[in-house]
Amino acid sequence: MSWTSRAVVLMALVLSLSPFASAGGELRFALPFEPKTLAPNLATDDASETVQYLTGGVLIRVNRKTQQLRSELAESWKTAPDGKSITFQLRQGVHFSDGTPFTAQDVVHTFRLMMDPERQSPLADSFRTGDGQVQATADGPSTVTVRFPAAVAGVERLFDGVAIESAQSPLKGKAVLGPFVLAERRAGAFLVLKRNPNYWKKDNDGNALPYLDAIRIEIQSNPELESMRFRRGQFHLMSMIEPSQFDRLARAPGIEAVDVGASLDMEILWFNQVPKAPIEEYKKAWFHSREFRRAISEAINRDDLCRVVYRGHAVPGLGPISPANRFWRDAKLKPQAYAPESARSRLARVGFKSDGDLLRDSAGHPVEFSVITNAGNRAREKMAVLIQEDLRKIGIKLNVVPLDFHSLLERITRNFNYESCLLGFSNVDLDPNAQMNVWLSSAHQHPWNPAQERPATPWEAEIDRLMLAQASANNPEERKKHFDRVQEIVRREEPVLYLVHKNVLVGYSKKLGNVEPSILRPHVYWNVEYLTLDGQ
Repeated sequence: MSWTSRAVVLMALVLSLSPFASAGGELRFALPFEPKTLAPNLATDDASETVQYLTGGVLIRVNRKTQQLRSELAESWKTAPDGKSITFQLRQGVHFSDGTPFTAQDVVHTFRLMMDPERQSPLADSFRTGDGQVQATADGPSTVTVRFPAAVAGVERLFDGVAIESAQSPLKGKAVLGPFVLAERRAGAFLVLKRNPNYWKKDNDGNALPYLDAIRIEIQSNPELESMRFRRGQFHLMSMIEPSQFDRLARAPGIEAVDVGASLDMEILWFNQVPKAPIEEYKKAWFHSREFRRAISEAINRDDLCRVVYRGHAVPGLGPISPANRFWRDAKLKPQAYAPESARSRLARVGFKSDGDLLRDSAGHPVEFSVITNAGNRAREKMAVLIQEDLRKIGIKLNVVPLDFHSLLERITRNFNYESCLLGFSNVDLDPNAQMNVWLSSAHQHPWNPAQERPATPWEAEIDRLMLAQASANNPEERKKHFDRVQEIVRREEPVLYLVHKNVLVGYSKKLGNVEPSILRPHVYWNVEYLTLDGQ
């Protein structure tokens, strides 16, 4: 690949922006829960990722509107023909928020931290495509080369999520290169971000960015209260509107409510297959059974989920790739049809028997299990109740257990004290490499059985091989062939039950200028540097 021209990339920054009016003002919006971490490159939840996006400086950014790459802290870059390295030419004269100069050593330091297995960065798996170490070296104060043990296809896009950390600042992770810096935090209540005084970027007329003075993010777990405060003008945007609120907000004065279309995200259900999980052995046997998982999938009426829960603002789940991702989706796969009779037959073939209105396994145990989901997420709570009713029709008792989000994360990532989980996957990028931390059996976000020392099943080993093969292939069609096969295995084995792909429903105040809603996260404020508040 040839050097990426700075002039060409900067053309992508022209976002059909309105002329610069008045700078200043405080943007206000809410998150449903508190960030789990503020440490760079360790985010595994939406709230933490939001703060990193607003504060972290990256080498390359994916323009959420055009989905093209644009230069950020790297003025240009060059990928080796064999795909095993990428060299960056860095911007000069850039400083961290505390005044510390930005140099190549900061990029090297960031990669050393990110690839340290003790830190368990969820980003690291996307860069590991073969045996050996990922190494970053400085070839001068403004040149960095990152080398990989095997080729990484589409590696440039992965850098969108890597926030550069300072190697020299005494503030360490608190010194940032993004448009805003954390100024205040009150646990469980709010965060305040202030304009980074040393932010390097300017608009086309030479005005300093960002235009806004500050961002206030309040922790508001009740979506009804969030919606009410949005209608009253206390918040300027909602980036995840629940379908039950959408029509009301669309009629509210001073608000733009937009259905952007199918998102890249998905709502999913999976069963705990961790060997050391503190659950009964006979239940582990159910969850390890492909036929059991497939029967549960057949028993769920996905059309009802879309119609009742999402009021038509969703489509039935296809698999790991949303229908919005037209290139990477395996077009042969169709949503799982509602087939309760097939589910009963499938269960009967592997020894389950009906006992009146109750289903029992071959040892006589009644088929009953629980599903955890995050409390306060109305859509997931409603889905759980509908699934509960669907499973009751085939003799299975499902107990719904809403938990606060941090308790839920503790169960699915640390103590594994749960039976099944209903949650969502959020995709930032179209490329399947962004899902390496989900599909590799060794990954800490491999949902049903994370961080395996070696693949627990032959089909997981095959997924590992295919994911690494697609990640190192240079030909897009060859990559797609490998990833289509991954999608087919996932559909056959159903370690994850794909329920729905919800639409992106957003709302923003008409006082907010330069808004360009996108299907990619963050949907409303992805171009936060350019957002303005009328009358500020």
